Amino acid sequence: MPVYEYECKNCQQIFEVQQKIADDPLTACPRCHGTVRKLMSMTSFQLKGGGWYADGYASAAGKSSNHETDKPAAPPCQTGNAGAGCAGCPAAATGK
Repeated sequence: MPVYEYECKNCQQIFEVQQKIADDPLTACPRCHGTVRKLMSMTSFQLKGGGWYADGYASAAGKSSNHETDKPAAPPCQTGNAGAGCAGCPAAATGK
């Protein structure tokens, strides 16, 4: 269950309450019954390790070592017959 922080506007007490996410926020201070406001605080939830969530991009450590992905991209078709396939291309015949 999440822990929420509240601050009383009357006595300035800051306190924590465990509540379900679906529960309504508190409105009264348990000490003086004054009006409270919910505070924004740091979460204890942490993702550890590399990955897209750490910096917004996939890390190099997350790259697959599959040989198919390690090959450079094929150059654009030089013959103008891209729809015909690579059978007549000199680069395809030499394996370059």
